[in-house]
Amino acid sequence: MKHNSDSAVLWVIEDNPAFRRTLIRGLGRLMPDTLFHEFGTIEQAMEGFAQLPAPNVFLLDVGLPGMDGLQAIPLLREAAPEAHILILTVFEDEAKIFAAISSGAHGYILKASPLRQISDAISEIQAGGLPLTPRVARKLIEHFTSRKAKAPSHERYDIKEKEREILQLIVEGLLKKEIADRLGIGIHTVDTHMRSIYKKLQVTTRAAAVAKVLQNNILE
Repeated sequence: MKHNSDSAVLWVIEDNPAFRRTLIRGLGRLMPDTLFHEFGTIEQAMEGFAQLPAPNVFLLDVGLPGMDGLQAIPLLREAAPEAHILILTVFEDEAKIFAAISSGAHGYILKASPLRQISDAISEIQAGGLPLTPRVARKLIEHFTSRKAKAPSHERYDIKEKEREILQLIVEGLLKKEIADRLGIGIHTVDTHMRSIYKKLQVTTRAAAVAKVLQNNILE
């Protein structure tokens, strides 16, 4: 597919060639305007920046030879700061989910997910959403619930009333446009409040903001 400015660019970083190509073929049918590039390791992907258009989305495996996916998240974000990182993996343990979100991943879904669900997650992440499969979301909530019980936080973040409203809707999973419609404000106003929220929480992604809210009981 020839690249143009209207094409989304998706880099698939996955070490299983058969799974990788099957995935790209399937997603290609569901996302015909997307340009795919595939890599078997993080090291290969980093070399790709010298000759390929930067991606809109990384579809990133965790268990990779060489540098693993979790270690690579900060490097990928630095190399392509506008891109979204969607973890696609077989691992669903709390530690890896928390590490991925804390490191800057924008979403986390499982390889067992139906192809349409993976495609929808890619669209959702580009629209500002936080795609998590139900099992992953449940484990994430369980993780933070147990952490709060063991080590409650008393940090204050100076979240204003309108920011609290927006933050609550972010936690509920609403997209920017949905938040704007719900509150009767412009989407640019939502953007402004979200930047302020992220700065106060010292995070850079929606996923990390939600994680911090749950971990520190900020809205309760």
